[in-house]
Amino acid sequence: MDVFLLIFAATLLVAVLFSALAGRTVLSAAVLFLVVGFVIGSETTGILQFDSSSPEVSAIAEIALFVVLFTDGMKMGWPDLRRAWRLPGRALGWGLPLTLAITAVLAHFLLGLGWAESLLIGAILAPTDPVFAAALVGNMRVPQRLRELLNVESGVNDGLALPFVVVFLAVSSGSDELHLGELGLELLAGTAIGIAVPWIVIKALHTRIFAAAGVFEPIVPIAIGLLVFALSSYTHANLFLAAFAAGVTVATVGHKEREAFEEFGEIISELLKLLALMIFGALLSFKFLGEIAWTGWVFAILALIAARPIALAVSFVGSGLSMREQLAAMWFGPKGFASVVYVLVVVSAGIPSGDLIFHIVALTIALSIIAHSSTDVIVARSFTEPEETPAWQGPPPRW
Repeated sequence: MDVFLLIFAATLLVAVLFSALAGRTVLSAAVLFLVVGFVIGSETTGILQFDSSSPEVSAIAEIALFVVLFTDGMKMGWPDLRRAWRLPGRALGWGLPLTLAITAVLAHFLLGLGWAESLLIGAILAPTDPVFAAALVGNMRVPQRLRELLNVESGVNDGLALPFVVVFLAVSSGSDELHLGELGLELLAGTAIGIAVPWIVIKALHTRIFAAAGVFEPIVPIAIGLLVFALSSYTHANLFLAAFAAGVTVATVGHKEREAFEEFGEIISELLKLLALMIFGALLSFKFLGEIAWTGWVFAILALIAARPIALAVSFVGSGLSMREQLAAMWFGPKGFASVVYVLVVVSAGIPSGDLIFHIVALTIALSIIAHSSTDVIVARSFTEPEETPAWQGPPPRW
C-alpha cells in the first residue's frame, strides 16, 4: 500500500505539472493514470495485487461513481433539468434502448454469445460518463443545450441501465424470478431518498433554529451525500439515481451550500476518478489483452464508433440540433465507472460467460477512455471562434 500511494502521488504530481499543456492538446490525465495502473498491475509488474474479484475494486468504483454523479447533479437545479429535458429525453428514451440493442446484436454475431448474454453486455455498456469528455462538458463556448444534454443523459442513464443489467444477468444465470417489482421500487426509492434528504436538511438550515457557519458550510453537502449513500445502501435503493437526484436537489434549494461546496467537491470527484482509473488499469495486462480474440477487438471498436452514433442519429431526427452538435453528442458516449461497477457485479455472480464478458467490457472501457479523453479538447475547440484559437492549433473545422 505504501508503494501504491507513492506511485499515485507521483502520478498525480506529473498530471498537475502538465495539466495546462493537457488542456490544450490531446494529452490526458485519464490516460496517464490508466497507463500507470496498467504498468503496476499484478500481471505486469505485480506492484498492485488487485483482480476483478477484489472487493476493494468494486467498492472504490462504486464510491467514485456516486461522488461523480452527486457533483454533476449539483451543476443544475430541477427547473434547469425540466427546461433542458427535451434533448436528454430523446437520448434516454430512444438512444439508450437503441444503443443497448445495437450493442447486443454486435455481441451476438461477433462474439457468438447467446441473446441473454449479448443483451447483458449491451446493458453494461449503455451508460455514458461525462468525466472523460470534461473539456466538452465544461467548456462555456460549447452550446449550453449540448452540455446539458450530455450531463443530464449521463447522470440519469447509469441508474436506468441497472434494471436491464439485473434482469439480463438473472436470465443469463438461468433464474426464473426476475424481481421486476423490486427493481422498480429500488429506482423509486433511490430518487425519493435523493430528493428528500437534501431538501429536509437544507430547509432546516434555513430556519432560525439551525445554521452552518465557517468551515462547516462546505461540509453540509458532504453530510448530505454520506447520508444519502448510507440510506440507499441500507435500504437497497438505487445508489446512482439517489446520487444524481441529491445533487440536483442541493442545486435547487441550497444555492449557498452548493457554492460553498463546489470547488471542494470538484477536487474530491477528480481525485476519486483518478484513483479508480489507476485501479481499473491495474486489472489489465498484455496477457489479459492477448486473451481477447480479434472478434472481441472488432466488437469493442464498433461498440464505440457505431452503436451510439446510429442510435442517436435516429433519436435526433427533428431535434433541431446542428450537425456539429449531433456529431459531438454521438461521439461523446464514453464508457466509465457505471460500466466498471456493473461488469464487476457480473463477475461476482459467477455465470459461465462471466470471464469473457469481463474481458470484452474491460477492453471497450479502456479504448473508450483513451479515445474520448484524448479528443475532447479537439471537439470542444471546434465550437470556439477562430480569433480565440491559438495559431499553433490551427483554425477550428467548420461542419
